[in-house]
Amino acid sequence: MSTVRSRSARRAVPALLAGAALALTACGTGDTGSGDAGSGGEPQSGGTLTFAVGSDAGCVDPQQVGSNDTIYSVRQLVDSLTDQDPETGEIVPWLAESWEVSDDATSFTFHLREGVTFSDGSPLTAQVVKDNFDAVPNLGALAGLARGYLTGYTGTTVVDELTAQVTFGTPNVQFLQATSTHSLGLVSSASAALPAAERCSAGIVGSGPFTLAEYVQNQSITLDRRDGYDWGSSRWADGEARLDSVVFRIVPEAGVRTGSLQSGQVDAIGSVGQADEAALSGAGIELQVRANPGVVFGITFNNARPQFADAAVRQAISLAVDRQEIVDAVFPTGTLPATSVLSSTTPGYTDLSDGLTTDADRAVELLDETGWAPGGDGIREKDGVRLTLEVLWAPVAGTNQPALELLQQQLRAIGVEVTLREQPIAQLLPTLQAGEFDGAWGNVTRADPDILRGSYSTQLANLYRLPAGELDELLTAQAAAADPAERADLVAQAQELLVEEAFTIPVVELQTTLGVSPAVHELEFDASSRLQLHDTWIS
Repeated sequence: MSTVRSRSARRAVPALLAGAALALTACGTGDTGSGDAGSGGEPQSGGTLTFAVGSDAGCVDPQQVGSNDTIYSVRQLVDSLTDQDPETGEIVPWLAESWEVSDDATSFTFHLREGVTFSDGSPLTAQVVKDNFDAVPNLGALAGLARGYLTGYTGTTVVDELTAQVTFGTPNVQFLQATSTHSLGLVSSASAALPAAERCSAGIVGSGPFTLAEYVQNQSITLDRRDGYDWGSSRWADGEARLDSVVFRIVPEAGVRTGSLQSGQVDAIGSVGQADEAALSGAGIELQVRANPGVVFGITFNNARPQFADAAVRQAISLAVDRQEIVDAVFPTGTLPATSVLSSTTPGYTDLSDGLTTDADRAVELLDETGWAPGGDGIREKDGVRLTLEVLWAPVAGTNQPALELLQQQLRAIGVEVTLREQPIAQLLPTLQAGEFDGAWGNVTRADPDILRGSYSTQLANLYRLPAGELDELLTAQAAAADPAERADLVAQAQELLVEEAFTIPVVELQTTLGVSPAVHELEFDASSRLQLHDTWIS
């Protein structure tokens, strides 16, 4: 049995990291995650941080939100059993002071901190942990990440008031890391009992350093400091959050976000694009940068569409993509082209750049061989059907549209017509579930390679209608591999198969680039490149 015990309430403790032990590192220009925008002196309490983001997911329940723009805010409402060090990948104490993991990774026993309360006054107990994990499988489609983390869940036993034992029917080595994510952040038992839709619209009661003060859909999310908070992650400073409040304004236009930061109307912005870097730096704005772990940005096909069920067509499209050209033309300084389905900062990443080359001539040969012949306007046809790829995308990052427009040009050169279908982030998942798309542009952030299973296993949501087969076997096996070396090998094989079969076309690693006023200090990234605002302060 693997055992982890805290040395103190404020010291990080080595833990079993599910997967290959790769450090999560920062890259790019500007600040690389220290979170200090300047020498502001001693930390101060008080003030309001105003942060502009590009979109609203239409939900303020952390267990049901998957869009970074909304995760930034709702992450502050809930605490997790564990935290993950963004530099080492190490799992460290948070609400759980210590834990034990069975040798076969089917049982996880957590020893909770005393004195933790939710904002409705109810205490954190082992029963609350049970209520949360029992409720997650019934939350529905929006909770896909959380439900995936609990695959094989057989129940939680309340050993005593502050000890909870979580068990699975089969080994689930990724679960310990999953307990550090926002998706398994704990809500009160009363919130866990609410219908999923009500949790989304009205919000939840958490034990986090901030509470939800107001949510106006597509306009703003306002948080207030939680009085008396004193049970933060072992990586944080002691006590309450330093800010009085945080306001997240929804500002879809990148230029308006940039102008608002330059003029002092907001203190920080998300989704900084290459075109705005020089203007912001010239105005004394710091660019705070970190590469996201997880599945990279790319296009994943709907395999139920006959033309994209053909591996040769998918492979031809992959060969036509010039990843470096897209990165150089569109993305912030320091962004890397994709070299695998996983980003290079993800535990278990395998460099598959040799299989993600650009070869337009070979792409043309593949399409010719499969009977797709150029039509009068250059777009290929077969049996009276044009080779058209409609790409579904959401405006959650300013780089999405220009990247897709350049990709559109690259694919037209080999006779593939790309049309772009924009949808609000809140409507994206229902469209994917309905199968009303040819391909979808997106990424998924998580600092564990099990994100591949959540995205591509036919035994889970299978939004992309992949056929059952060898990939399922690899993804299921890695989730059960308690030996890190064995798991790393299985994860590598899964990445290789995804690239070889071109079920998805990796294009670019997501790099989170924030614009931060010099007056803002200790605005930090967590291991998944999302915000941690407990220690943030304004001078």
